[in-house]
Amino acid sequence: MKKNYPTPHINATPDDIAKTVLMPGDPLRARFVAENFMENAVLFNNVRGVSGYTGSYNGKKVSVMASGMGMPSMGIYSYELFNFFDVDNIIRIGSAGSINDNVKVRDIVLGMGACTNSSYAEQYHLAGTYAPIASFSLLRRAADMAEKLKLSYHVGNLLSSDTFYNEFSEDTLDWSKMNVLAVEMEAAALYMNAARSGKNALAICTVSDSLLTGESLPALERQTSFTDMMKLALEVATGDI
Repeated sequence: MKKNYPTPHINATPDDIAKTVLMPGDPLRARFVAENFMENAVLFNNVRGVSGYTGSYNGKKVSVMASGMGMPSMGIYSYELFNFFDVDNIIRIGSAGSINDNVKVRDIVLGMGACTNSSYAEQYHLAGTYAPIASFSLLRRAADMAEKLKLSYHVGNLLSSDTFYNEFSEDTLDWSKMNVLAVEMEAAALYMNAARSGKNALAICTVSDSLLTGESLPALERQTSFTDMMKLALEVATGDI
């Protein structure tokens, strides 16, 4: 594949971007990570308001860039990073809604797998159903680091949904019967792009609300307060993967 850059969505060169990229959905969360955790962070992209920064953490080069919301947006940005900018690892850092009694608001979920109601995998013309999973090297390091940091975390399946507002909410809750822990909107596309590209990916999500209890965090707290998740992801990103 010819590597044309800049792309229509990322105005950068491969040298501008680290081999490991953290990807929140929200551009403001990307800026928060850059300003509060990274040293010497430099803006490398702001096309369409999608901010990307490269700096250092623990003395190692790392980047953070927003993905936008939903699998089509994650699909575009992660595809370009993997295939045009030589990125090896993408760690999603985002929010999720709990659909499991044991997963509480502010807990962290490490997405071992990502079930989905999306047709994203149909582009590959597979004669069956693909199971999107995280890269074990990233997942193992994240679980080990979460233990070391004494975080309240869970490892299990996410549901990557194409819809945020669902007319039939019981359809989402049905996934809990299969021991799916939480619902979000990006991980499955990220995992499929990583697999297709021969690269690595992991979704780390903080639970922002519960579909079971109705408890929910305000928007500002979602943007700025998920610091445990951010630190965990940065420790994983700058460790030996």
